[in-house]
Amino acid sequence: MSQVVFIDDAGDPGFKFEHGSSEHFVITCLIFDDNLVAEEVSLYMKKLKRSLGWSDGCEFKFNKTNKETIRSLLASIANFDFRIRVICVHKPSIYSRQLRSNQDSFYNYMIRLVLQMTPNLRHASVKLDGRSGREYKKGATTYFRKQLNTNDIKVSKFKFVDSRSDNLIQLADLVAGAVLRSTRKDKTDCSVYLKCIEKRIEDIWYFH
Repeated sequence: MSQVVFIDDAGDPGFKFEHGSSEHFVITCLIFDDNLVAEEVSLYMKKLKRSLGWSDGCEFKFNKTNKETIRSLLASIANFDFRIRVICVHKPSIYSRQLRSNQDSFYNYMIRLVLQMTPNLRHASVKLDGRSGREYKKGATTYFRKQLNTNDIKVSKFKFVDSRSDNLIQLADLVAGAVLRSTRKDKTDCSVYLKCIEKRIEDIWYFH
């Protein structure tokens, strides 16, 4: 059975901390070992949007959606059968000149790491938020195919999708946002959202 993986991020890949770059950067992978479950989760989110009076094209975004709506959605979604794997990077701990000077390299490398750490990934179809330009997408696809198709891991397809039309990329955004919020100990709700989905979390690697 083929797997489907949805990837999104939170924070930013920049290193100009004096100009507002985030201290942490998060890559989240949602792994569905059964494509039918992925369809069920997407349908659940679509129905929720309609119950809220939203159009199908409206997006769930951690930084924009009402936080009680996010909490309720994550708590409900946690009852479905899928896996969450995350890498949370403390960026000041990154010393590589290449990664610090090239945001695309940093972004791709972190996606590569979280996928390489994912056990039992076979014939997976990976979908990523497609906000970047055509040249980035072409280069990134080549990079991932070279780096990830090994004896230990097999990715059959990489596809960049518009988050506005993909509920599960939106869910990945919410999960990534929940992890990033958990690093903000100055926020009273720092642990609220992560707790909602903790039973689906297979691993969070704190890279520091």
